[in-house]
Amino acid sequence: MKHGVIGKKLGMTQVFDENGNVVPVTLIEAGPCVVAQKKTVENDGYEAIQLAFSDCKDKHLTKPVAGHLKTAGIGAKKYLKEFRLDDCSAYSVGDTISADTFAVGEKVDITGITKGRGYTGAVKRWNHHILRMTHGTGPIHRQPGSMGANSTPSRIYKNKKMAGQYGNEQVTILNLAVVKIDAEKNLIAVKGAIPGARGGIVFIRDSVKA
Repeated sequence: MKHGVIGKKLGMTQVFDENGNVVPVTLIEAGPCVVAQKKTVENDGYEAIQLAFSDCKDKHLTKPVAGHLKTAGIGAKKYLKEFRLDDCSAYSVGDTISADTFAVGEKVDITGITKGRGYTGAVKRWNHHILRMTHGTGPIHRQPGSMGANSTPSRIYKNKKMAGQYGNEQVTILNLAVVKIDAEKNLIAVKGAIPGARGGIVFIRDSVKA
């Protein structure tokens, strides 16, 4: 990984490319992030930088986090995230990283928390078919049907796709193209959709599979 940044999802819109084609994009407020800590091989066994993002009040921080940020000499920040970069020597505690760390046309990977959908049925959760909407079927059109358990094996196998908690989990989308960058407003427009609701925190890094 060459570089990374913490951002906030602002929503989706569309832009036109140089050929006049409509491109759906997601707007992300990427930074500014402050380097709060440098991990070294000597002290921690690996190299990484810890970024801090989004100003907040001191009363909203726990005492350990508040002390950690005070030691770094930076103000109260709401979110912290480590990035294991290939070369951390170019960064020092207190440095600012913003949207211009990326370039237009670059491919990035974006990690976020998906929208939580609560306890859902198998149709919504696993895209199962519903039963035929004919006389005699209802009112169980959206139920999963037979579990296939017989006197052998007399049980239901693990990982059976059934109803349950859906969403609210970490998801990473790979190889999204950076379409536009507004360095003054710290905005990045990436092609396509990313996980999470508007206002959700996301982590952006250069693509590992590009």
